[in-house]
Amino acid sequence: MNASLSPSVPPAGSAGIDALRTLLERPLPAVMGVLNVTPDSFSDGGAFIAPARALERARAMIADGVDIIDIGAESTRPYKGARPIAAEDELARLKPVLADVVALGVPVSIDSMKAQVVAFALDHGAAIANDVWGLQRDADMAPLIAARGVPVIVMHNRDSVDPAIDIIADMKTFFRHSLDIAAQAGIVRDKIVLDPGIGFGKTAEQSMTALARLRELDVFGRPILVGASRKRFIATVSPSEPSARLAGSIAAHLIAAQRGAKIIRTHDVGETLQALRVAHAIESKQ
Repeated sequence: MNASLSPSVPPAGSAGIDALRTLLERPLPAVMGVLNVTPDSFSDGGAFIAPARALERARAMIADGVDIIDIGAESTRPYKGARPIAAEDELARLKPVLADVVALGVPVSIDSMKAQVVAFALDHGAAIANDVWGLQRDADMAPLIAARGVPVIVMHNRDSVDPAIDIIADMKTFFRHSLDIAAQAGIVRDKIVLDPGIGFGKTAEQSMTALARLRELDVFGRPILVGASRKRFIATVSPSEPSARLAGSIAAHLIAAQRGAKIIRTHDVGETLQALRVAHAIESKQ
């Protein structure tokens, strides 16, 4: 199936670009809220798979001040145990809720590694694509993004963990390849956001190194998104279950913001936004 066929409704490309550009120009990082309509996501699997619960969650995030809602219908949990599903199953989870979430008026990104799913979401009002395999898993993804003209989040990922590698060097190699794919497909570089993929194909030490050395990704000249929310590396420092990692998540996200991250992806919108605002207010007094 060619996922880049003409959309059934006008594409949201220009709206997504304008919304993202506005958010990236602010002094504070934009806050992206996680909305998993899945039964098996590592932190909140099953909590919002019912459309009514998903819509309630989206409204709550908006009340807390979310800038972007990132909706995903397949678990891409960054540890062993994620169960790949067919595009048809992913769409079956997405279809009952997507239009209602889009109608709430906050920019929506679609978290999927499948071009067919991303195409459907863009057809129905999503404004940003979020590919956890950085345009390198589905050959139709880059042409689709180019054809629709939407912003895309390109995440670093690995099929397996290798504690021996320099994770920053690996990310740079990965991103160079992703950016080459994007350029060959005709994706405008200004529409690309990079995500170091905290927890994905990395040891806990490598995830922390990625955060500590985040500024090294400035070499690409693209905005950086960081999603450290509730990730397992936090538990290696302070043993805890995912639902009890709020403080660690905020600590990681404040470090990311200090090192230039322009978007923070989180399960805990209100608390994260408060922390970012307070840190910014304090730093502005220097």
